[in-house]
Amino acid sequence: MGRSAELALIDDLFDPTAPRGVALVLSGDAGVGKSALLDTAAERASEAGFKVIRIVGSQFEQSVSFSGLTQLIQPLAEAIPALPPRQAETLQAVRGLSDEQPAELLAIANAVHVLLARTTAQHGPIALVIDDAPWLDRPSAMVLGTVARNTGNGSLALLAASRTGDESFLSSTGIPSYEVQPLDEESANALVAGRFPAMAARVRQRLVAEAAGNPLALLELPVPLNEAQQTERGSLPAVLPLSERLKKTFSVRVSALPRATQELLLLAVLDGSGDLHVLEGAAHGSDVLSRLAPAERAGLVRVDSLTGLLAFRHPLTRSAVMELSTSAQRRRVHLDLADHFPEESEHQIRHLAAAAVGPDDHVAELLHDVAFRTLRRGDAVGAITTLLRASELSSLGTTKGRMLAEAACLGANITGDLRNVRALLDNAMVADPVGVDSLAAATAAASQLLNGEGDADTAHQLLVGAIRSHARPGHTDDNILREALHTLLMVCFFSGRPEQWQAFDNAVTDVLRHAPDPLLYVLRGAFGDPAHATTAVMDELDDLILGLTRETDPRRIVRTAIAGAYVDRLPSCRSALRRVVDDGRNGGAIATAIEAQFLLMNDAFASGQWDDVAHLTDDGLRWCATHNYRLLGWTGHFLLGLLAGVRGDNETAQDIADRLVRWGNPRGLGRLNVYASHIRALTALGHADFDGAYRSLRALSAPGRFPSHMPHSLWLFWDFVEAATRTGHHGEAVEHVTAVRTSGIPSFSPRLAMLTDAAEAMATPGATGHDLFDRAIATPGAERWPFDWARICLAYGERLRRSKAGSVARVHLEAALGTFQRLGAQPWCARATNELRASGVLVTSVTSAEDGRTPLTPQEQQIAQLAATGLTNKQIAAQLFLSPRTVAAHLRSVFPKLNITSRAGLRDALTRRTSS
Repeated sequence: MGRSAELALIDDLFDPTAPRGVALVLSGDAGVGKSALLDTAAERASEAGFKVIRIVGSQFEQSVSFSGLTQLIQPLAEAIPALPPRQAETLQAVRGLSDEQPAELLAIANAVHVLLARTTAQHGPIALVIDDAPWLDRPSAMVLGTVARNTGNGSLALLAASRTGDESFLSSTGIPSYEVQPLDEESANALVAGRFPAMAARVRQRLVAEAAGNPLALLELPVPLNEAQQTERGSLPAVLPLSERLKKTFSVRVSALPRATQELLLLAVLDGSGDLHVLEGAAHGSDVLSRLAPAERAGLVRVDSLTGLLAFRHPLTRSAVMELSTSAQRRRVHLDLADHFPEESEHQIRHLAAAAVGPDDHVAELLHDVAFRTLRRGDAVGAITTLLRASELSSLGTTKGRMLAEAACLGANITGDLRNVRALLDNAMVADPVGVDSLAAATAAASQLLNGEGDADTAHQLLVGAIRSHARPGHTDDNILREALHTLLMVCFFSGRPEQWQAFDNAVTDVLRHAPDPLLYVLRGAFGDPAHATTAVMDELDDLILGLTRETDPRRIVRTAIAGAYVDRLPSCRSALRRVVDDGRNGGAIATAIEAQFLLMNDAFASGQWDDVAHLTDDGLRWCATHNYRLLGWTGHFLLGLLAGVRGDNETAQDIADRLVRWGNPRGLGRLNVYASHIRALTALGHADFDGAYRSLRALSAPGRFPSHMPHSLWLFWDFVEAATRTGHHGEAVEHVTAVRTSGIPSFSPRLAMLTDAAEAMATPGATGHDLFDRAIATPGAERWPFDWARICLAYGERLRRSKAGSVARVHLEAALGTFQRLGAQPWCARATNELRASGVLVTSVTSAEDGRTPLTPQEQQIAQLAATGLTNKQIAAQLFLSPRTVAAHLRSVFPKLNITSRAGLRDALTRRTSS
């Protein structure tokens, strides 16, 4: 009633003649009618010929991996044996019917895609109807998020519901959202009158006013009213508190059920899967359907005829069941469920933990193992939650302290709980004062020091001491030892002092002797000291990157990408890094998501996707500020400083460089000085200030040398050779190029080979230099690095013009100018323009924008035009299948390009630009 617009939307969604698949999220307040719309949608989809699959999120099942996905797979189980063996095995593992561990999420998503595609091809379209999306377990949510992004054919439609303000796996998919509004007054009155025909008009008006159009309140508020009150023969209460009255109403309806029914409902709530087989097993084979009948007749639950799963008609019913139960009843039900599941299975252990009253050291140790199993599946947030529960169950101070310290360690390095690290460490010290210097505690404290007011030296001493005292390969927990080593790696990197790496090298050598780990080996070589890395290190790195499609652990994904950052392997890591970022957005590991975001920014800068650099920074820096990751934040600022420098915003570039030095120097973070020098040098080169660039780069190292553990030297050698050559330091330039060749750096990647040829060409006069320039410019795939390529074209064009080869020079100079214009590299445009003018070409402007600013990208143009018509960010996002946050980020980039400060000026600015 009153939902004609929503029903029309549903009919369009499940129109089998639609040219492409569609997806939609219904959002709205609790009780607004989302679940009722989903029920109607399921009926209409079934009538339209869709096979309807219902999926319902569950609060308890949130911690049980793949519980949501199993609801999708179960109705299609008969089709699994016909799938290719690898995909069939993957889905059977997800269902728990295989001894194999579930594969990584991408492989699971692919298997689900194949299952859905084959089913639709053979039996017709499928409709996925998902209720309580925010309560789905995270692995299922990630896979379903992938499904939601790929409803690109007419055979699959997806409709989900989520409360307004709740984050779910659908929040970052970009699929459209429709907010279900409260009923209007006319519809609200009609709804109450139809359900309660004997109710007096004034009573109905009072309830309609208090319910404010909420359908659930409209239907439930009358329930506690007696006949006299409903017919106006008795007085109504002075105040009808909506939330309290609704809760009491649900409790009354549940408590009116027979005790056997209430017990079964409690069993269903605590199980969370809705699987009647589980209920039968835990209820010791009793007639479950008969015991559920009173609740079905009361309209509290229903058994889905398609899936055979028990579903509560509203989440508040589950809350009422929990409120009416006693702790003893809940404990007994958890024990019954634990008895049903296999011995020492994750489900059994979790139910035993929930049933425990007071300390239980055996269950605590079992739950500790479950925590690290959860971590290895890539669910770091779930791992920490499980560790904290395990610590609560431990009676031993040493064990409790160890578990709290481990939670602090994982929180600091992975999940983004840096704000809570101090409290966790304090609690660990109270539980076990002797274990305050444990490896886990030292690792967490070092992360806190690096991001706070501490310094790199103190963090280094703390970690090295803890590793020497506690790290015994084969005896120390493998996860914690590797977290300690990774933290030490980052301390050494940011300190920028080669002597600090010796302790790390010693520790890694000891670990690798007892337990070979390719990732540690590669990090030490390709990231710690890439200029001196061996071919074996590069080969091992490439093998690790190939395995990222199967990797589920966000730590290993990010750390593999870190190892490849300086040797141009980030493009091969993009997909895996985006998974880590999506995980962070969906409530997962924030610390690794921040690192992944900045690695993607790094890749975007190198590949010329400069508008994306600014957009990617938003989330990363916001997360850093929210979770106190101040050191990680400077990586984002460094990339923004580079972008400002190459685009001509000298003031911003200089300010960021100065702030890097001011923050890094007191803390002994020499790497931030290197970042600042890089920003200053690149900014100076853009303005042809070769002396300034030379001074900035010469201060970092002597020419002809690649100091150990100075990875940034791979990003700076081309800049140094250009600056040295243009300032008359030809000997230093030649010496540096020789060192690059000798080190084998050109063999690491095509880009480094291209830059090496260009650097040698710069340092080599005459025809030999020309040949090297030609070879560099002709590097296969050079378009992947447009800024570097354009700089080489500019340098070659300058050389040719000075050699009186004007016509040939113009070809390269025009190529450079065109690329710089597309990138918005204003100072570099000016350099290319000046050279073209000197060669006799008339160049009237540096960019195509009439105000001299960077041209709009196609997507910015589209968003600006829609915003100029008055559409909100949310409406634009729905039309373009973007998130409102992405739209806002694009508009922030558009305003300075159009020389306006708000969307009010968009229409006039766009009109002027079109006329120009």
